[in-house]
Amino acid sequence: MKVFQDRIRRFFFPPSDSPRWILVLPYAVVIVLGLSLFGGGIPAWEYTNSTEFCGTACHTMPPENTAYLRSAHLNVTCEECHVGRAPFFTQFTRKTGGLRELYSMTFNLYEYPIQAHRLQPAVDTCEKCHRPDTLSGEKLLTIAHFGDTLTNPQTNIGLIMKTGGGTELDGYGTGIHWHTQNQVYYYATDSLDQAIPYVRLVNDDGSLTEFVDIDSGFNVSNLDEALLKQMDCTTCHNRITHNFEIPADSVDESMARGAISPEIPGIHKRAVEVLSTPYETRAEAMKAIDELEEYYKSTSYYPGNGDQIHAATEEMKAIYDRTVFHDQKVDWTTHPNNIGHFNSAGCYRCHDGKHLNNQDQAIRMECNLCHSIPAVSNEMDLVTRLEIDNRTQPESHLNPNWINLHYRSFNYTCAKCHTIQDLGGVSNTSFCSNSACHGSVFTFAGFDSQTLHEILESQIPTPPPTP
Repeated sequence: MKVFQDRIRRFFFPPSDSPRWILVLPYAVVIVLGLSLFGGGIPAWEYTNSTEFCGTACHTMPPENTAYLRSAHLNVTCEECHVGRAPFFTQFTRKTGGLRELYSMTFNLYEYPIQAHRLQPAVDTCEKCHRPDTLSGEKLLTIAHFGDTLTNPQTNIGLIMKTGGGTELDGYGTGIHWHTQNQVYYYATDSLDQAIPYVRLVNDDGSLTEFVDIDSGFNVSNLDEALLKQMDCTTCHNRITHNFEIPADSVDESMARGAISPEIPGIHKRAVEVLSTPYETRAEAMKAIDELEEYYKSTSYYPGNGDQIHAATEEMKAIYDRTVFHDQKVDWTTHPNNIGHFNSAGCYRCHDGKHLNNQDQAIRMECNLCHSIPAVSNEMDLVTRLEIDNRTQPESHLNPNWINLHYRSFNYTCAKCHTIQDLGGVSNTSFCSNSACHGSVFTFAGFDSQTLHEILESQIPTPPPTP
């Protein structure tokens, strides 16, 4: 060891009477090594930050990469979200966490489906481009659905999404993004944050309001404060870039843009059925889709429409390939999307009407808290009327438990403000016969909670006398 050290010392500190090239050689070596490291290190760093590396170098990433290529964040690199925009040394420290993934991959220690559990705070990622404190106003959203009859009847649901938020100092402070500008904390009992029995709101004066799911059996005294999470962008926008749509939504979207022709008799029902069926392998799925094409070949519709039907089945194959990944055990059921409240709990994780405070007041579940009352129209409707909330509501509507009370006590008195033809029906002939409301199954809402019914019994308005 001492001999080696002596040689190194003589190399870098040769005798002063040595030839000039020997005196210059150590510095030349250092310069060459430094330039090589610097010149090669920067491209290597940039490559490992690229979407090509993140999406294709690892065999666990095909599902995420496929969804990413169809997302609104296609021009955002992977490291901007998963590492965050930060100084180099901060990024370097965070990227060392990738050694854990490399170790797990090398020794096959990971489990499918892959779930991300170590995301950076939204303030270091999302909010480097988006500013929730400046959001205000509303946004029109139109959602196309197709029926399951032979004619595939199309209906459109119009919603005015209250995407505002901002701060009260700017005169806003209401809307969906209110959640990111106020201190809202929650406790989840599962790794995907789908079961939330406890919510805490820090009021402007510093006091706390606590809400507990009355059916969860959660005991606040046993709460571990370290497990509380503060709401931020990704609490709701958890699949903003890597979304795997359910078959019904995928088929609706493809039919709306004509990739699957709505003219094909019964194609909506058959396409959804084929794509919703679980298959052991991709080959089985492709065979089932081909069999659907063979079915249409036996019908009177096929002559002259063969190309149309073939295009539809090819689109179905594309839908399957971007939503089901057998090797990684990923499909539309493995990664719930927290936007909405139909296909997964989403908003109803907290706004289900069962999260009550100590005064039996719920986290509001009111429909028009986040969007207008849905307006349903079909192809025969020239004009769709969307309700804009003017905030002149009767006293009964101001009760935080209003929707659960309305669910049990609506009657002819609604005519004071609304049209009530086919009251509680689904004919869309009046405000109170809305098929988007009464014709839907709200699986994740608390309408069927017997405990809640007993608590709210005293709050149900006294029935008015029959006129």
